[in-house]
Amino acid sequence: MRLTFDYHTHTKYSDGKSTALENALAAKERGLRGIAITDHGFSHVVFGVRRREKEQYFSDIDEAGRQTGLPVLRGIEENILSLDGACELTEADYDDFDVYLVGFHPVVKYKDFSSFWEGGWEAFRYRAGIKPSERMVRETTRAFVLAVKNNPIDILTHLNYHCFADVKEVAKCCRDYGTYLEISGKKTHFTDEELADAAATGVKFVVNSDAHAPGRIGDIALAEEQIRRVGVPLSQIDNIDGRVPRFRLTEYKRTH
Repeated sequence: MRLTFDYHTHTKYSDGKSTALENALAAKERGLRGIAITDHGFSHVVFGVRRREKEQYFSDIDEAGRQTGLPVLRGIEENILSLDGACELTEADYDDFDVYLVGFHPVVKYKDFSSFWEGGWEAFRYRAGIKPSERMVRETTRAFVLAVKNNPIDILTHLNYHCFADVKEVAKCCRDYGTYLEISGKKTHFTDEELADAAATGVKFVVNSDAHAPGRIGDIALAEEQIRRVGVPLSQIDNIDGRVPRFRLTEYKRTH
């Protein structure tokens, strides 16, 4: 299993340790066809790209592509901001980006108190190993599903990492709307059973490094181990062995 394109990497604009150029150079050294720079979104309180930095962020990404000769995509890892699946990017933002990732991150500017409580502090409690309530799983599943239905999300990142949902239901929605589920090389976020259930729906996956330093660009060893253990069909992973995904955001911009 050989990674074609790493679609989830961070830089100093969020919580990464590197520049876009350093990430791109590492990708070239590892023989990748290209990478995306996907720093945390505007609504992340601590680590997000600020809107006032957007033009410089894009300039750095574009320069990394020019200097390396690799495709270096303008991306973002946005946040779910409410229980009704609201996300930060608006229609006016779409033309600025090549790839649109969305994940759950606790420290963001939620749209209302109930979303803050269910998506923020309650999730922090469950990090300590407390079993999530059925209500929480139901509400967060609904938030993920509505986010996918109502936004042209390309990749849903690290599902069930610090935010518990019904993986099978979310996977079915991603399958139906053309959003990829990420299998992360940084952290195991699915149990083997959850990954098997997701794969059985026929959903398509991408495998990414979620690198926060150049040394981890293209590192998918942890993901590869679980993929082989579970027996996920490699034909369902669209960014390996020379394949590249067909992304929703690109199609959305073409048709709207």
